[in-house]
Amino acid sequence: MHLHSPGSDTCSVESVHLLSMWSGGHISRDCPQPATSIPPQRREVVHTIAQPDTDATRKLIEGMVSICGYRAYVLFDSGSTVSFISGRIVSMLGLKPVSVGVHLILSTAAGNRVYPNSLVEKCSVEIDGVKLPVDFRVLEFLEFDALLGMDWLALYHAHIDCFAKTVRFEIPGRPVFVYSGSTPRAVSTRGRLATSGEMETLVSVYTIAESHEPKLAEIPVVCEFPDVFPEDLPGLPPPREIDFIIELVPGTKSISIPPYRMAPRELEELRKQLQELSEKGFITPSISPWGAPVLFVKKKDDTLRLCIDYRQLNKVTVKNKYPLPRIDDLFDQLRGAQFFSKIDLRSGYHQLRIREDDRYVTTFSTRYGHYQFTVMPFGLTNAPAMFMDLMHRVMRPYLDRFVIVFIDDILVYSTTREDHEQHLRETLQTLREHRLYAKFSKCEFWLSEVKFLGHVVGAAGIAVDPAKIQAILDWPAPTSGTEIRSFLGLAGYYRRFAKDFSKIASPMTKLTQKDVKFHWSDECEEAFAQLKKLLTTALVLILPEAGKGFMVYTDASRMGLGCVLMQEKWYSGICIKTN
Repeated sequence: MHLHSPGSDTCSVESVHLLSMWSGGHISRDCPQPATSIPPQRREVVHTIAQPDTDATRKLIEGMVSICGYRAYVLFDSGSTVSFISGRIVSMLGLKPVSVGVHLILSTAAGNRVYPNSLVEKCSVEIDGVKLPVDFRVLEFLEFDALLGMDWLALYHAHIDCFAKTVRFEIPGRPVFVYSGSTPRAVSTRGRLATSGEMETLVSVYTIAESHEPKLAEIPVVCEFPDVFPEDLPGLPPPREIDFIIELVPGTKSISIPPYRMAPRELEELRKQLQELSEKGFITPSISPWGAPVLFVKKKDDTLRLCIDYRQLNKVTVKNKYPLPRIDDLFDQLRGAQFFSKIDLRSGYHQLRIREDDRYVTTFSTRYGHYQFTVMPFGLTNAPAMFMDLMHRVMRPYLDRFVIVFIDDILVYSTTREDHEQHLRETLQTLREHRLYAKFSKCEFWLSEVKFLGHVVGAAGIAVDPAKIQAILDWPAPTSGTEIRSFLGLAGYYRRFAKDFSKIASPMTKLTQKDVKFHWSDECEEAFAQLKKLLTTALVLILPEAGKGFMVYTDASRMGLGCVLMQEKWYSGICIKTN
């Protein structure tokens, strides 16, 4: 929509909140100075949704229909001239979009722009056994599986009854049929796409407060393995190739620490969780001379997580040297992958038994008695290494072929939809055979881009996960050398994405040196702010392709050494070292 403010000599395109009252200004059709950059042609409203329970919302109908055989959650919107389909559904169904000439410019609330200039032609939409093909625009951030707009509704002579929540189809030469839907359950403020000629601008991007989450039975391949995704672990894990072993430093004496004090709410939660763990067989009463205290940590949803303070036991435990894989080595396997599925094991550590002779040292003390674990608990020093060992044994035939494993996270990757179907089926079958269980709510399937180990991975390469950067952005200015080390340790996890990281951090790094007095100067504050900004605009690194040549660019100064590994003029990796 094109607005002209009073007193202004020129017109400008501005983002306007749909339901806001406009003071001053005028709509472009009334403007005495038409814009020259966009021809004053026909304007169209493409998508309008408003607050829940408003008139605009009541004019919308949602429901389930079949799209290419998949039971999809769609929105019927006569206020939209264009139909959209989610990029996730396009990837999952293996649809083949084509590029189109008409440019859609979608401006998000964050100021970013998205260009959904791909089209899925003649996509099959089936209602009551009647096939009603549609041309879909692909929109990656669409919260519905699809949106059926006026182009589709008009083509099939559809009439929306907002009161009855029905769509009546009166297609010439066919019997009349009626589809029953419902009002969108919870919709936040939406946006409108204003068209002028071949340019369209989304004024405000929409989100769904209560979006449709795909059910297990609706996901290809995954629906064949419901037993791999139970609501809870069914009981003790089966005997496996390895058990969790706790080897103590020779000469170690038993360690027992009295229970910590707890609030009434915590005591009630402790009683409840002890009962649940006992019923599953994960803990048993103990008469061991060992005893670790327990405490609770509040989760994001305000529930309490039971934690055992095994710090003293960890000090006298011989460390398992089984190596955890380097994350950059794992990502090197993903070159050319187009389809991704991520599987998160349910309470992964509880799916490995502790060797019977070692269970007594896991004893923990509570107000309600002594208990010891029969399965691997959280908090033990060797737990990650032992579980990594187990998963490597289980997934060994598929490692570096189409599976990446990092402790209890599994990533399945493929170059084609057909391959991904086979790879996903083999992976889930392996989990079934080994009686390893996943948590469906934390799994994601048939993605074109996936968040994994703090990164965003897709066909284009690897990027920083914006959600993980937030902790860095929220970090207060350090007040000691120790706090600087903590900040640089966290930010340094993404240093290969940040050009000149060491050079910028140099004023801060100097304050961590021995015998250097801490003084947070303006130079340090500037470096601190610049590092934060740098990580929010970090590079996307391509995945190296075997068989093609590499180029190494190097540089050096008195502050540090740096090099960039490149392939086909794209960043493949950054290596930086500070003096």
